[in-house]
Amino acid sequence: MRVFLAGATGAIGRPLVDRLVADGHTVFGTTRDPARAAALRERGAEPVVLDAFDVPAVRAAVVTAAPDVVVHQLTALPEVPDPKAMAAAVEATSRLRRETVPTFVDAARVAGARRVVVQSISFVTRPDGRPMHDEDAPLGADSEAVAALEAATTQADGIEGVVLRYGFYYGPGTWYDRDGAIATLIRKRRFPLIGNAEGRSSFVHVDDAVDATVRALDRGAPGVYNVTGGEAPCQSEWLPEAARLLGAKPPRHVPVWLARRLAGETVVHYATTLPGNADDRARAAFDWRPRPWREGFAEVFG
Repeated sequence: MRVFLAGATGAIGRPLVDRLVADGHTVFGTTRDPARAAALRERGAEPVVLDAFDVPAVRAAVVTAAPDVVVHQLTALPEVPDPKAMAAAVEATSRLRRETVPTFVDAARVAGARRVVVQSISFVTRPDGRPMHDEDAPLGADSEAVAALEAATTQADGIEGVVLRYGFYYGPGTWYDRDGAIATLIRKRRFPLIGNAEGRSSFVHVDDAVDATVRALDRGAPGVYNVTGGEAPCQSEWLPEAARLLGAKPPRHVPVWLARRLAGETVVHYATTLPGNADDRARAAFDWRPRPWREGFAEVFG
C-alpha cells in the first residue's frame, strides 16, 4: 500500500521506513532537513522536505502522494534527556501534537486515505493507586496536548483514526540503548534510584513498536491502543538490572526532595508514582507479541 510517513527520520521513523520498504509498501517520508532527503531516498523512501506547520504545503504533499494510510510520528525530543533541554523539547513536541495532527488528519481525509495512525504516549495517565492502567484510565492534568491529539484522530469524520500510545522506547537509536544516553548515565552512576523507586515504566523495544505500527495499517478497529511491553517493572527493579547487564556499579539512592530540586517533578513522578500501561487491547487487535522487558534488556544492554 501507499504510506505517507510524517517524521521519517526520528527514533521510530527510521526503522519504520526500513520495515515498510522491506514489506513492499510505497513510502513517502517527511523531513525538515534537505540534507536528510538523500538518506531517505537511499533507504527506498520517496523523501518529502516539509515544514509540518505549513498547512497548505502539508495538504498539497499528502494529496499528491495519494496514500492509503497516513502515519504521524512527529516529535522534537533531544538526543540527550538533559532536564534543561527537555523543557524546551516537551513544549515543541506539545505544539506538534496540538497543531500538526489535525492538519495531517484533514489532509489524509482530503487525499482519500482510508486510515490515519498517530503516535501518542502511554505514560500520561493519572496515578490512582493501581499498578497498571488500560486505555480508559483518565489522563493527567498536564496532558492537554495528548488529549487534543487523540481527539483530533479518533473523532475525525470520513477516515479511520488509530492512536498508538507507545511506552518508553529502548533498543537501537533510542536513549535506552547500550551506547545511548541513559546507559551512559547509568555507567557514571548519575541515574539514581529515587525515593521508594516504585514508579513503573512500560518499556517497548523499538522494533516491537515498529511491528505494532505496521500491523495497525490494516488491523484493529479505530481507537486508542497502548503499545507497551506488557509487564511494567518498578524503577527499583529495572534500573539495577540495567546496571548489572552493563557491568556498572549499582545505582545510588537519593531522596525525593533532592531529586525534585535537581531534576524536577516529572523525573520524580516517573520514579515514584508512575503507573504502568497494559497492552492487552493491542495484542488482541493486532495479533502482536512484544518481547518481555527482561529478555529485551538482556539483548540490548547485555
